[in-house]
Amino acid sequence: MNRYFATCPRGLEALLAEDLAGAGGKDVAAVPGGASCNGNLETGYRINLESRIATRVLLQVARGSYRNEAEIYRLAYDVDWPRLFSVDRSIRVYVTAIRSPLKSLEFITLKVKDAVCDRFRADTGRRPSVNTKNPEVRIHLFITADQATLYLDTSGEPLYMRGHKLAKVGAPLKENLAAGILRLSGWRPGTPLLDPMCGSGTFLLEAAQISLDDAPGLSREPGDFGFEHFKAFDAGLWRALQRAAAERRREAVALPLFGSDIDRDAVARTRQNLAGAGLDMLVTLETADLLTRSAPAPSGVMVANPPYGERLGSEEELAAFYPALGNALKQRFAGWSCWFLSADTRLPKLIRLQTSRKIPLYNGPLECRLYNVEIVAGGHRRERAP
Repeated sequence: MNRYFATCPRGLEALLAEDLAGAGGKDVAAVPGGASCNGNLETGYRINLESRIATRVLLQVARGSYRNEAEIYRLAYDVDWPRLFSVDRSIRVYVTAIRSPLKSLEFITLKVKDAVCDRFRADTGRRPSVNTKNPEVRIHLFITADQATLYLDTSGEPLYMRGHKLAKVGAPLKENLAAGILRLSGWRPGTPLLDPMCGSGTFLLEAAQISLDDAPGLSREPGDFGFEHFKAFDAGLWRALQRAAAERRREAVALPLFGSDIDRDAVARTRQNLAGAGLDMLVTLETADLLTRSAPAPSGVMVANPPYGERLGSEEELAAFYPALGNALKQRFAGWSCWFLSADTRLPKLIRLQTSRKIPLYNGPLECRLYNVEIVAGGHRRERAP
């Protein structure tokens, strides 16, 4: 039985725990920044193939207490690395620390790399090469005040890199954060969905793939997953899981998914990205201003990552935008559940509508809130005082 730890954007840990359990994980536990579980090889493969929330899936290979750099070296040296992967695989070591008393993470990284190479040299007479740009095997060390844990990265590149984004924007929303927001909103396939500030189309890409039951890991090329470079890799099992996921995929038909942006270039980027994923014929796109556009259906879910100080727009522009947004929602989106991801804490007050939920999330290192505004059809929401 293996011990896995999967990472995710902060705020989505409970959703990630659901993914791990759905992949067959046992003893699932959510912690800040991720979730852990026990499972076999198939569990690890399934998390990588199916989870829309995970950033990467790590396989624990050693854990122990430490007091200094020498004890971390010994912990790493004692791992039977030649049993785990071939000396011909290139490696890179990553170190993450929380409240560690050790002074230099760079030095610890070097010590772990030396320990791995020294163990290979002692056992095989050769050492693996280091590749800092595109390693075949990624080794992660996580250290707290007195505990050190070593992992092999089963994912390779981060799992939010689905392989569909051809045209990008300056402040992109990660795919797994977008997928998490869709789940938190309660949106389900078949329900109309609108992203009125679509940027590069991340919400729409995720929603279309969810609607088709398209496993996110299917879009990766052979050799892209870290576990494919391990000695324990079971190619037959992996092909069987891929085949089952591909056969489960629903037939592509037009979906009640709608996207727009005031910026024509953003709409063009979204269209290009959808086309790259073979989804462009399923989503309705248009150039439109959220403040003046109409709702595409009598009811549905709106998700948006509106401009805020960290991305663009002056405080004065945003102070004028939010009340206008509130008015537009009242006038044209009755019956819609609207969700906005923002780092601007003034949004609930300035939009002048009751926010029914406020969920802390992190967009990379940026602390945000996911605000929910329910626009009741045929009723009047209590407005906030100006």
